Amino acid sequence: MTPRKRHRRFFFFLFVSLLIGALSGVVMMLWNAILTDVLNAKPITYPQALGLFILCRILFGSFRLGGTGRSPWKKHRRGRWSNLSQEEKTRLKEEWRKRCNR
Repeated sequence: MTPRKRHRRFFFFLFVSLLIGALSGVVMMLWNAILTDVLNAKPITYPQALGLFILCRILFGSFRLGGTGRSPWKKHRRGRWSNLSQEEKTRLKEEWRKRCNR
């Protein structure tokens, strides 16, 4: 690995760490500002906000930043499907029906 790549990788991990830290701070501030008044919830600490942020990202979304949320794999499959003839699509559907009815 070249020194330039190591340098980029270091700054990438530094940026991601700072971003997660800042977003956790936002979660903590929003929780303490809104939910303590609206729902009578207890205020949370920074480590609790970090854990809550990570848990929500695992349960409800990915760790990707921005984008459409569509994977390149889905686009690839959709492209392959549109290139199939009608006979090939019918044969493929029948094959999957056989596999799924087991």
